[in-house]
Amino acid sequence: MKAILFDVFGTVVDWRTSLIQQFGKLEQELGIELPKETLTDQWRGRYVPSMDRVRKGECPWTNLDDLHRESLVELLDQHGIELDASTIERINRFWHRLTPWPDVQSGLARLKENYIIATLTNGNVSLMVDVARHAELPWDMIFCAELFEHYKPDAEVYLGASRLLNLPPDEVMLCAAHNADLRAARALGLKTAFIPRPTEYGPQQSKDLEAEKAWDFVAENFIALGEQLRQQMPSSI
Repeated sequence: MKAILFDVFGTVVDWRTSLIQQFGKLEQELGIELPKETLTDQWRGRYVPSMDRVRKGECPWTNLDDLHRESLVELLDQHGIELDASTIERINRFWHRLTPWPDVQSGLARLKENYIIATLTNGNVSLMVDVARHAELPWDMIFCAELFEHYKPDAEVYLGASRLLNLPPDEVMLCAAHNADLRAARALGLKTAFIPRPTEYGPQQSKDLEAEKAWDFVAENFIALGEQLRQQMPSSI
């Protein structure tokens, strides 16, 4: 195994806490009250349905920033919140400033010593560049849906990254906190690693609390994953 690809939202960064905190700062600045947690959860709730419209051909290729903006405008209207265009754009860019989980920076640095590390995300390139810079993530490469004009779990995303790395799928591993993502990757021949993020969706989270299959690796965090790899699967780079 020569490369590890990482899902980003939820696996690498704590999007929920990050968005709620940014809504809180905006709330104080504007002197208004916003339903921070509700907006955050409902916004994320539109994530998969918005991408599915693209995947099913119901609308042309649209990157995640634009899908997020469309969902945000609909939500603000639903809640009767009136904001100017510049503030709406500012809120949409909350996704560009997400905080990593505590184990991520040191864990990635160790994994990078022996493996190619890259994203495999539905976020677009500019979004992922900003997230990487803000969160200080040491990627070798950013692979994202925008490069292939397909959203996960479409095969084009997983196999496209493998192809661009000039590696067969079985020399690439997907690391994710989402069992469905790993199922799609395994079906295409990639190795798999599950990292639980039991607070990704807040205190009421009810899915992805544990591994649902016998994935190649299951570790409590990126640091523990690195230890398992060193013991069981040394790099051949």
